[in-house]
Amino acid sequence: MNLAIFVSSVALIGATFAADPGKPLDEAACKVAWTMASPDGKTISKDKAVDYVINCSMVDSDADAAISEDEFKKGCADGWIKPGDEATVRDMN
Repeated sequence: MNLAIFVSSVALIGATFAADPGKPLDEAACKVAWTMASPDGKTISKDKAVDYVINCSMVDSDADAAISEDEFKKGCADGWIKPGDEATVRDMN
């Protein structure tokens, strides 16, 4: 087998597993995660979203390198957002 094909195949397999969505978040859990990701409620850049978003490309539906609250909420429903910690949110306030 050609080494380049093998390496490409392994990378593709790894990307497939890394891109699997998690469990969808309900509205309350999504709000907690959004509050952690964006304490001021403003759109967040992809680099700030990585702690909360499983796959930014799947959440950033308009491909503008930023995630709005609406995109985040859709990401919650589709399983692309990691659950937040309510205790951390309480500490932030």
